[in-house]
Amino acid sequence: MALEQELNLLRDYLNHLVVERGLSKNTTEAYHSDLSQFFSFLKERKLSCLDVTADTIVDFLGTLESQTAGKPTTLARKTSAIRGFYQYLLIEELIGENPCSLLENAKAESTLPDVLTVAEVDKLLSSPDLTSKMGYRDLAMLEVLYATGLRVSELVGLNLGDIDPLGFVRCLGKGNKERIVPIGSKALAAVQAYLERCRAKIVKDRSQRALFVNARGKRISRQGFWKILNHYKNQCGIKKHLSPHTLRHSFATHLIANGADLRSVQQMLGHADIATTQIYTHLTREHLRSVYLAAHPRSEKKPKEGAENHG
Repeated sequence: MALEQELNLLRDYLNHLVVERGLSKNTTEAYHSDLSQFFSFLKERKLSCLDVTADTIVDFLGTLESQTAGKPTTLARKTSAIRGFYQYLLIEELIGENPCSLLENAKAESTLPDVLTVAEVDKLLSSPDLTSKMGYRDLAMLEVLYATGLRVSELVGLNLGDIDPLGFVRCLGKGNKERIVPIGSKALAAVQAYLERCRAKIVKDRSQRALFVNARGKRISRQGFWKILNHYKNQCGIKKHLSPHTLRHSFATHLIANGADLRSVQQMLGHADIATTQIYTHLTREHLRSVYLAAHPRSEKKPKEGAENHG
């Protein structure tokens, strides 16, 4: 992988920390410093950040340990920076597994991605202001993302004609592999309204093929969509971590919870390995368990304050 591409990945990750996670400037700069040191280590060994193994990270941390005399706080911070970067690459599906998995503690390993409830999705999709032409664009993008489970790169990469009015989306996934994904009537209607009431008024260049554009009539970027999503997250008061991938997770989880089979969801998500898709069965089981613990009178939970003791 070219150095410029690696630096672009690092920049995207740092932008993710600011836009999606709301980290402070000082914290982001510390991550930047730690990861730049790691990238220099990889450059010396002529390694790509996408080809890193657990042994590579252990070697790097061993080098740091000798340089810092094993100072725990320094090692912990740098380990956290690397772990976060590779978790981001994993979520973005740029790598198949996290090389830091052996460094994760038991609690971190059991952490599942955030998923919105159907009510939270409804709240999010009700947020765009349709008295503004850009509100039609925002609603169309949100509807398409939730209706199809596309990756954000696939969403912003859509061109005119990629959404068939008969109810299918054609997109290019990882490795330029094309796949066809069904899309529902509400998302189709939102796209049609956007084309008529927003895009047609913004785009003057007939050679522009991008479906979703910014206010200047150019293809919208991933960072641009992240900012839009963060705006609506704050507007409707969603407290969970919310990223474009959260809607992808929600799409898959809601399908499986309502009876969709794993193989079909795998095809729609474009996963090469069904093992990647199986995380969503864990998510639905976690939801069922939380419902059980909250509702069953003999589940292991604390009694309500003031409840009578009939012992």
